[in-house]
Amino acid sequence: MNFKKLVKLGSVLVGAALLTVGLSACGSGSKASSADNLGLNHKGTLTVGLEGTYAPYSYRKDGKLTGFEVELGKALAKQMGLKAKFVPTKWDGLVAGLGSSKYDIVLNDITKTPARAKSYLFSKPYIYSRYILITSQNRKDINSLKDLKGQKFAEGTGTNNEQVAKKFGAKIVPSGDFTTSIALIKQGRVAGTVNAREAWLAYKKSNPTTGLKVKNVSAEEKPAQVVALFNKKSTKLRGKTNQALAKLRQNGTLSRLSKKYFNGDITK
Repeated sequence: MNFKKLVKLGSVLVGAALLTVGLSACGSGSKASSADNLGLNHKGTLTVGLEGTYAPYSYRKDGKLTGFEVELGKALAKQMGLKAKFVPTKWDGLVAGLGSSKYDIVLNDITKTPARAKSYLFSKPYIYSRYILITSQNRKDINSLKDLKGQKFAEGTGTNNEQVAKKFGAKIVPSGDFTTSIALIKQGRVAGTVNAREAWLAYKKSNPTTGLKVKNVSAEEKPAQVVALFNKKSTKLRGKTNQALAKLRQNGTLSRLSKKYFNGDITK
């Protein structure tokens, strides 16, 4: 083979090699999920922060993490072509974990507030938490939020429920959880509790409610909007999450999960 033919053959081989490299690069780009542009902490994975000890939202059953927001997290990830990974975290450090990129999103019955809007992004609401007033049946003097003034009410510290009770003049008795609040009412140690409708729906599925009076006070206080929480920089992820939420609402998944865990639809 003469010199000219060798040069020509070499040029063909180099061109083919460059074409192969170019195609490979294009191929790797086409295989990359659009989710790679969402600013995720781990490629292909939606990392979800939650407490994991807050039934029926997220808790362990037979050692396995389950609950309304666990299934919601999996459904959202699936809609976005991702795999959900859960990071159980205590409440006092849960929200701060977004700032340190411990996870991409928080799903933990968190309500939309002006104070949180200063530091975080919100999804569209997936729960509308309506307030209820729970007292002993014997308390004929408490029938609305206006009747709370000067009364002892069991409320979780820092919760929306506590804020509402304080707003209407109640004296707050700190309570660690809903079950404790109900026990304090039954024992006569408090007059009642302002709480969330969904907490009551979950409680009465497996607990006796004899002797308790429940009043819907939505007309007096607007429902709290429960949302997913994001880091301020996660605008694209928030957008994709909202799209996924809309799909889950449209196809009935949100309603189905609500009825499964709360025996009622709290998503509207």
